Amino acid sequence: MLPRLLVIAKAPVPGRSKTRLCPPCSAEQAAALAEAALADTLDTVSRTDCGGRTIVLDGEPGDWLPQGFELVGQAGGGLGDRLAAAFSGCPGPALLIGMDTPQVSPELLADGLGRLARPGTDAVLGPCEDGGYWAIGLSRPQPGAFDGVPMSTGRTGEVQLGRLRELGLEVDLLDTLCDVDHFADAARVAAERPGGRFAEALRMMEPSFA
Repeated sequence: MLPRLLVIAKAPVPGRSKTRLCPPCSAEQAAALAEAALADTLDTVSRTDCGGRTIVLDGEPGDWLPQGFELVGQAGGGLGDRLAAAFSGCPGPALLIGMDTPQVSPELLADGLGRLARPGTDAVLGPCEDGGYWAIGLSRPQPGAFDGVPMSTGRTGEVQLGRLRELGLEVDLLDTLCDVDHFADAARVAAERPGGRFAEALRMMEPSFA
């Protein structure tokens, strides 16, 4: 059986979603882009063959949530604590992604799932250009996998990789992606998936930024 796909996400609410896009976005525009990014991500997950689909959600679900997903609330604590809790709920292999790479494709996810399913592979990690990571997969829950890893820094991916190897895990690296943290990232990411909801939402907002 292929690994399960987990999506860790925050419900898109003005003032709580993608606040680093403001300015030039308003809080409402940032939330609309966050919702579009989440919808694109979930659509891609829905079209990827996997061992099950779970959204690990902070907040309440909306009409952006498609059928076929198990819904699990996020644990408390910092991001590392929440990632650890998400994996602890999966007895078998699981690949976790966020909602900041709406350009991700079924092919990229299938590659990650396939690598994680290979005998001898304990973990996979998908780096981001800003030093973070867009995906992490574990063949089984690993207590302490996120201990000491500073989240949302330019060294997060490097330290996470080191931590996995420190635990004696065999790690396979996935393709590097650009994630949407700041507004400068948005146009680039939208261009990678021009037919997606995220790209369309950004195009509709562009006249207001002129």
